[in-house]
Order: sequence, then C-alpha cells, then structure tokens
Amino acid sequence: MDAPDKQQDSSQQSVQAAAAFKAFMLKNSIKSNLNLYDHLTQVLMKVMDERPQNVVDVIEDISCDVKRGLFEDKWSTLRDLPQTTAAELLAEHQRLLFARPEEADHEEELVETPLPNVSEIGFYMEQAGVGLGREEMQRVFLALKQLVESQGLQRCRLWGKILGKESSYIIAEADYREGEEEEEQNNGEAAEEEEREAEALENENEMDPLPQSIYKPPPSVPKEAIGTGTNKFLYYVCKEPGLPWVKLPTVSPAQITVARQIRKFFTGRLDAPVVSYPPFPGNEANYLRAQIARISAGTQVSPQGFYQAGEEEGDEDEEAPRDSYEVNPDFEGLPVSEMSESLSTWVHHVQHILQQGRCTWVNLAVKPGEESNEEGEAEEKEEEPDEPEPEVGPPLLTPLSQDAEMFNTPPWSSKMSSTLTSQHAVAVVRSNLWPGAYAYACGKKFENIYVGWGLKYSGEGYNPPVPPLPQKEYPSGPEITEALDPTLEEEQALQEALEEQQAAQEEMAETDEEEEDDD
Repeated sequence: MDAPDKQQDSSQQSVQAAAAFKAFMLKNSIKSNLNLYDHLTQVLMKVMDERPQNVVDVIEDISCDVKRGLFEDKWSTLRDLPQTTAAELLAEHQRLLFARPEEADHEEELVETPLPNVSEIGFYMEQAGVGLGREEMQRVFLALKQLVESQGLQRCRLWGKILGKESSYIIAEADYREGEEEEEQNNGEAAEEEEREAEALENENEMDPLPQSIYKPPPSVPKEAIGTGTNKFLYYVCKEPGLPWVKLPTVSPAQITVARQIRKFFTGRLDAPVVSYPPFPGNEANYLRAQIARISAGTQVSPQGFYQAGEEEGDEDEEAPRDSYEVNPDFEGLPVSEMSESLSTWVHHVQHILQQGRCTWVNLAVKPGEESNEEGEAEEKEEEPDEPEPEVGPPLLTPLSQDAEMFNTPPWSSKMSSTLTSQHAVAVVRSNLWPGAYAYACGKKFENIYVGWGLKYSGEGYNPPVPPLPQKEYPSGPEITEALDPTLEEEQALQEALEEQQAAQEEMAETDEEEEDDD
C-alpha cells in the first residue's frame, strides 16, 4: 500500500477510536444518572468563565460544585413537614372555651350562677394597678366556667396566680360538695391502713430482724378535718386556661411547718420533688397547697362589718375561738376615703395558722382513747406540771391595724386608686409580707387576689436554717476508759506477786490442817 493509503487508514482508525471513547464517556452512571462527557464539559466551561488561580489545585472542588449545582433544584423542592408548636396546641385547647353548646338555653343566663363576675373583678383590679390583663381574665373566666360545669361546684372564685420557673399555676377556690368530705376522709384512712399493713408485712418477711430502736418520735399533729381550718376549701389548678384542671390534695400540719422553714421557687410541675432542708413531706403539689393555706390565712381580708360572727349551736364554751362567719345583711358599705386611710376598717376573715400547723390547737399529750376517762384520772392530770398550755391565735374579724411588723416593715399599705376622680375610686390594700396579695373594696363589693411567686418577704436576704448541733459522745469514766497495756517487766512482777500470794495461801492452808490433826 502507498503512503497516502496508510495515512487514510490510520485517520479512520483514530476517528473510530475517538467515537468509541466518546460513546463510553456518554454512558450515564447508575447512581447519579450523569455522564462523564457532560460533566467535563461543564467543568471546562466553569474554568473558562471563572479562570481561577492554580486551577490544578482546585479542580476537585470545581467538580464537586458542578455536581452539587445539578441537585440544588431537586433539593429546593423538598420541604420539611410543619411541626405543631406549643402555642398552636394551646390555641386548640382554648378554642374549645369559646364554643357555645347548641343545647344551651337563654333562660340559663337568668339563673344564679356560682361563677364570679371575673370581668368586673378584672376592671376593679385594673384600677388598683394589679391583675392578669383583660384578655387573660376573659380566658380565665371561661376556664372557670368549664370547671364549674365539669365538677358541679356550688361556689367558685379566682384565688389568684402563682408564678413558676417553667410554667405558672392559675388557682381556683371552691367549696366542698356534699359527700365529698367523707370520701376524702375515707381515702386518707385507707392510705394510712395500707402503709401500716405494708410495714407489718416487711417486719414479718425479715428472717433475721434487726434490733429495734427504743426511740419514740414525738407524736405527729393530726390533720384538720375536711371543711375546717386549713382544709376548709378545695383548690383546683391549671397551667393555662383551657388545659385540664387538677385538684390539689389536703394539707397537713407537718407540710405547713416545713413550708415555713424553706424557701423554694415553683417549677410548674405538680409531680416535681421538693429538694430542701428540712426535707419537705411531699411533692410540689403538697408544697403549693401549703403555700396557698399560708397566703390565705395572712392576706384574705374584707371591709369591717361585711361579715359577722356566726352563731354555732351547742357551743357552750364561750372562750373557744370561733371559726365561722356569715354575711351581715345590714352592711351598707364604708367610705372609700376612710378605708384607704385607716387599716382598722379592714379585717381578717380567715383563721390564723398556729405554730402547730393548725388553726385549732390540739393537745398531743392526750391520746384519743384517753379523753373519756374517769374524773379521778382527770384530776391527776391537772396536777401534772408538764401539761402544755393551749395555743390561741387572734380571733376572726381582727383589724389589720393589729398585725405585727416584720423586719421594720409595716405589714400592709393602703391607698386610693385615683385621687383625681375620688368619686369613682376604689380602696386598695397591699400586703408587704406576701408581695402580690391585693384586696379592693368599693361600696358593698370587695375581692382578694394573689399574683406572685408564692414566697413570703424575708427581709434583706434569705438565711437557710442552721443544722442541729451534733449529738454528744457517751460520757467517759474509769469504768469505760481503756487502760494502757502493761510492759513485760510489769507483767513479770505481777506474776511473781501472784505466785507469792498463792504460795502464802497454801502455807496457811497446810498449817491449819496440821493444827486440826493435833487437836
């Protein structure tokens, strides 16, 4: 073959090889559905357009950017599913508050309702400079309406709001229903019996029981009966209007006593443990109930003359403190100017809590079974000098002017809501010992509310209680004092002395025998 023919054959072979290689480069990848030919073309076009420095060093990054750019459109079409926020969930719960039942009749509006007029209370509280705001007060009113309808309460009022670190508590106060008092007492007795049975089973199951301690703890103060003292009212709480209401348990004197010694912020979770010293007997629900009892006893006030002492049938002991009151039908109201200037026009209408943790004192030295003993035993007990003196607190309807100061701070501050329009003003008192407790009065209307952290004023700073002193060691004496070990010389001397003493005794015994033989 001639040279031109050879060149033509080689050029045809190179063209075929190039076509085959191009076909190879045009094959799409199984994973990304891309081909090398188009990718290199786009990489070279990007290099021509941008002309970066040190292309050989960044060629890998350029290749990655080209691949990433091909998938940007597909990624942008993907959207995350919208997650329901806490505010949206709360709005769904509160939406049910505004729903009106179809079967509701207009005649029900004319019937007396146990619900308070929260809108009116919010208006007067707004004049006093305190409250929850109009929008929240309306939601609270609807939540109280839902509570009354679901629980069938005879009376219900907004007690207040206690703030917490995670969430707050909206508190409603209600009266116990008929039959509910017996259920509460039966539940309490059943729980105590279960605890006793559990302790008895544990003692029986112990194969090798440990030695029992002879220490007897002081008798526990019994809880006040349902409907009296610190357990006179029933309390429900919820975190937000529309969320479920939770009934708080009854309070015990031990819980009130420890609550006076600790200072803890609320978390907003009723089942949260209360870590404190001294240890609190219960969880946050019990601590909340104890603080409600303390705040109510110290800050629930009313205009003088609005209530009058109730007449108790069969109460022959006139010295016994009265724990009941009733509305005075002859009350005509007091001037606002007088109530804003003098604390004597305001009185406490909730019983004072004694140091024992109860509103009525109980003698722990007398057991329940010993109350009906003979007269001779009663006279012997009267002669005992260790009989505790009964503790008596201030009587009901005591004026605020008799309250004691703490930390050189007056317990109450009074004012008029507006001095410019005194004709339409309301009288307001504020507790300085329980910051957040307010009361207003206007004519025959008054109301109490608490909005705060549930902590009492403690002066300049809080000092935790000092731990108790350590117990004394056992008294030392010669009978229990360990003696020093004798030395070797002292042991040998003692042994020699004992041997000599023994030898002397043997000699005396032999001489006595010889004398007896001679006789």
